[in-house]
Amino acid sequence: MSFLEISQGDSPLVLGLPHTGTELPDDIASRLNETGRALADTDWHVHKLYEGLVPGVTRVRTRIHRYAVDVNRDPKGVSLYPGQNTTGLCPLTDFNGIEIYRSDSAPDEVDVEIRRQTYHAPYHAALSAELDRVKAMHGFVILYDCHSIRSKVPFLFDGTLPVFNIGTNGGTTCHNQIAGRVIDCCTQAADYSSVVDGRFKGGWTTRHYGRPADGLHAIQMELAQCSYMQERAPWTYDPEKANRLRAHLKTILEALIEWRPS
Repeated sequence: MSFLEISQGDSPLVLGLPHTGTELPDDIASRLNETGRALADTDWHVHKLYEGLVPGVTRVRTRIHRYAVDVNRDPKGVSLYPGQNTTGLCPLTDFNGIEIYRSDSAPDEVDVEIRRQTYHAPYHAALSAELDRVKAMHGFVILYDCHSIRSKVPFLFDGTLPVFNIGTNGGTTCHNQIAGRVIDCCTQAADYSSVVDGRFKGGWTTRHYGRPADGLHAIQMELAQCSYMQERAPWTYDPEKANRLRAHLKTILEALIEWRPS
């Protein structure tokens, strides 16, 4: 579909890019207030950050912004982090807890279902098809879900986020050797902090597709945006910072491409 970008590779690695889009249909954009139209909760420049790091990678990206529908949320609306502040399938607030819709313009149940069918379902149909294609080639597949967020978001977490936030939902979504390779690359990256299954344990995508026993491995990487960009509007990409980070991301992706089941 026109809002999806799919590039097919022949390696075992698939990159998911669910939150880098900044496009909104007119009927949704017109209902947002000034806070919503700022699109502050974009995973800014992440598709650029991973572009061309290693050959043979499959990529699935949506250009639709998460304020229309968050394709990394449970389509049934179940919270990924019960008891913690978060945003839902069709967010009503930004990451600061501030409402993003004009008065009486928030989506109702019918709107949410339309958005799910129009944007969420096609994204996952495309992602699932690519995972199946790659698994048929290699007998297994690794989904690496690409994310970023501001390093300080008090509404969502205390303190400052590490640069590398690795999510495996408690080690359940991928082989421990896969997680180990990513962890090793991150801990060996000088001057960069990292954590495994901290505030971000993997979104719905990682948890839904991660079935190691079936040869489907999934891992999420949430990057602190201070490591490659300006964390305030106009959200400027910092080439010097980004290039330093890209060298480590390249090492991570190379380690994943080289992995084979024993």
